[in-house]
Amino acid sequence: MKIFPAIDIKDKKCVRLVKGDFDNKTVYEMSPVDQAGKYKDHGFKNLHIVDLDGALTGETVNLDIIQEIVNKYDIMIEVGGGIRNIDGIEKYTNVGVEKVILGSAAIKDKNFLKEACQKFPNKIALGLDAKDGYLSVSGWKENSNQLTLDYLKEVNNFGASRLIYTDINRDGMKHSPNFEETAKVADVSNCPVIISGGVSSIDDIKNAKNLNNNIEGIIVGKAIYDGDIKLDELAREIDA
Repeated sequence: MKIFPAIDIKDKKCVRLVKGDFDNKTVYEMSPVDQAGKYKDHGFKNLHIVDLDGALTGETVNLDIIQEIVNKYDIMIEVGGGIRNIDGIEKYTNVGVEKVILGSAAIKDKNFLKEACQKFPNKIALGLDAKDGYLSVSGWKENSNQLTLDYLKEVNNFGASRLIYTDINRDGMKHSPNFEETAKVADVSNCPVIISGGVSSIDDIKNAKNLNNNIEGIIVGKAIYDGDIKLDELAREIDA
């Protein structure tokens, strides 16, 4: 199972939000580039990066930082946050990002998702953020009124190469991920699924490995920064 340590970038610093709330954030001292280096040194092969400035503006605000990480470390990166057009996807793929995550823009405009998957084969990850079974958009401020599984069935054949499923109620709360809902999503999805939101202990990683075969990996964020999971302990799970 792939393990994706998370780096959320805001104002060129590493931060973590609780339930996606920009007013409820913790700022950490280490720079995103140094944090990525720390993960690389521990043997991690994948990174999950969110440009929170991008999520607010719809621009690739932290492209230079992400490019520096790609250039400096041999590590596979998936990046999301406010990517709303083909130009944004192209900027990230041009600097060597492995997967570009489309969220709100893909939910609001299915044709955009379809076009992106056609133009960038094997590069598009679909980010589905759900609350009580419904998809949320625009930094989780809006409920789209679309049921997660209904939307997924509609876009399942578009060609996304990865699906990142986040349960908003769990995100940043460290209450364990919503394994039950994630398994339902993985059963329906044509592409491999990444679990996101709520990892609180190494047991969550072990439990994730016992789920559906279509689950490719898990994202770990706040639990690392707050010291609930030690990096060397987490690194032992990479190939286990």
